[in-house]
Amino acid sequence: MKRTTVTRRTAAGMLFAALIAITHGSAPSDAREVVDIVLHGKYFSEPATVRFMVSVEPDASNRTLRIEADSDDMFRASEIALNGADEKRLHTITFKNLAAGRYLLRAQVLSTKDVLGTATDDVVVTGMGLR
Repeated sequence: MKRTTVTRRTAAGMLFAALIAITHGSAPSDAREVVDIVLHGKYFSEPATVRFMVSVEPDASNRTLRIEADSDDMFRASEIALNGADEKRLHTITFKNLAAGRYLLRAQVLSTKDVLGTATDDVVVTGMGLR
């Protein structure tokens, strides 16, 4: 009988593959994200102009798109009124003059009562103030 030796790296790889299969297999194939951030680039120079797109799945409940850029030293937010299922899918967002720091970009789609979906992404603005 032949013995097979499994290394820690191989076992970790098999566990990772199994977790990926489980998480991808648990969602219905026609499931769609309510909101998504489309960002080209992760690093910007101070004072940064960060332009990105937010994709919103049209739905009759969609009333507000809230967009935020949040760091330790700065917070910016904006809201766009949505016209439910008749609203366009893509929205271009620009945050100007961002100081150095690590920012969490957050996009939320809201109905009149609830948060319907949230997407996040990170950007880094480099400059004299970043440590």
